[in-house]
Amino acid sequence: MRKFLLACVAALLFGCAANPFNGDNIEPGTSREAVLARMGQPTRVVRLVNGERLQYSLQPYGRYMWIVDLDASGKVVQAGQMLTEANFHLLQQGKWTREDVERDFGPPAWTDRVASWNGTVMTYRWKDTANTDMFYFIYLDPNNVVQRSHPGIEWVNAPNDRN
Repeated sequence: MRKFLLACVAALLFGCAANPFNGDNIEPGTSREAVLARMGQPTRVVRLVNGERLQYSLQPYGRYMWIVDLDASGKVVQAGQMLTEANFHLLQQGKWTREDVERDFGPPAWTDRVASWNGTVMTYRWKDTANTDMFYFIYLDPNNVVQRSHPGIEWVNAPNDRN
């Protein structure tokens, strides 16, 4: 009995850690009301050309940001976790603006300025396919247009084996 109870607690904790918003497998056609009942209030709502995007972000400390896109009638068109390598590869340097970045990835964990760059650096926290804690850096020029981007390992959470 004790092993069963421990297994249930572990499964519950893993489920919450993997998807605290319960955002996986939301079927197209689901109503806005059903999404809100399942996931709660979004951290941000973004207007789209033909509807709206509900964003559920765990930034600045978490590494996930789910979106639920709704059409003009309030039905789900698509839903998913956005902070992935494949999605970061969709960034278009020289075309996307900060508004475009935040539409797809939500607000960053933080923004910085560095001496070697004349603009803002947006930093997102995410996990790669090997479940490694990562950063994704997006460099904006003074006009808030993306000029470069790249991943980096979040060493602060790496094992303490580097002397």
